[in-house]
Amino acid sequence: MPDFAFPHRDLPPTGQGDRPQWMGLLAKARPERLAAALAGLDLPAHDWARAPETGAVMVRGRMGGSGAPFNLGEMTVTRCALRIASGEIGHAYVQGRDKAHATRAALVDALMQGPRAAELRAAVLEPLAAAAAADRAARAGKAAATKVDFFTMVRGED
Repeated sequence: MPDFAFPHRDLPPTGQGDRPQWMGLLAKARPERLAAALAGLDLPAHDWARAPETGAVMVRGRMGGSGAPFNLGEMTVTRCALRIASGEIGHAYVQGRDKAHATRAALVDALMQGPRAAELRAAVLEPLAAAAAADRAARAGKAAATKVDFFTMVRGED
């Protein structure tokens, strides 16, 4: 991934090839942050391709990251797909049961595929990315505060 000049490592530049990155950012964003970022924008009407629905997906894991895969458990997910008037289709999968969050994420996905992509990037994606980076830094700071350094002192021979 190229080196970008903004604070979040996962934030993509505007472009269709970077869609998985912005969809991941939208899915992981806190619902209230996404709602606040969209509050001042003029959002188009949409038609449902798939209305928001909640279900479960199986989460798989690997021991040590490289071992044989195993079923860890199920996770609740909400998904939806919508079409805006200009023809772009937006999709979203978000953790939990928040249908409004899934709808907002799908709407941003659809708008990012059209002429308003630069506007959405500046108004929505960059603030969400900065907030995610701040959250990561805060978690890293808390973890660093609990770090214990073990050392051994060598005694001299008498």
